[in-house]
Amino acid sequence: MKGIKEVKAHCDIPCKIYDPAVIQIAALSVVRILDIIDELDESSKSNQAELSRLTVEKENQARIVKDEVRVIWGDYFKEPQIEAYPNIHSLVHSIMMQGSKCKQSIARENGEALVELVNEFTEAFWGTKDIKTQRVIAPYPPALEVVQPVLEVV
Repeated sequence: MKGIKEVKAHCDIPCKIYDPAVIQIAALSVVRILDIIDELDESSKSNQAELSRLTVEKENQARIVKDEVRVIWGDYFKEPQIEAYPNIHSLVHSIMMQGSKCKQSIARENGEALVELVNEFTEAFWGTKDIKTQRVIAPYPPALEVVQPVLEVV
């Protein structure tokens, strides 16, 4: 193109604002929705409508996991982070595959596996920033273990 001498590109979100918290909430939401689906009485038409709505939302939350992981992996993880966590590509691929499994079925164990992979990703992410993490039980259903940064009190 004539007249364009230099082009600069930026990340999808402001630099240094990346945080896997959205990914964790979406992964936990997948499991919570699977629990709600399991509680439905399949004989009722209104419950069939609810099942349809829940299935759509479960798939949406699994897509959010995949999309958000892809953004952090693609925009944030550069050579120094990849050197520190050389398995990050394999981990991201596993999250993509597990997210697809969650979309394809209503097996709770698929959602639990997704949460654990997201926890591993979260530990790696915070590790690249030299921030310690801890595993705690989420204070809401499905009350699964999640990774969170240990924040300084100021």
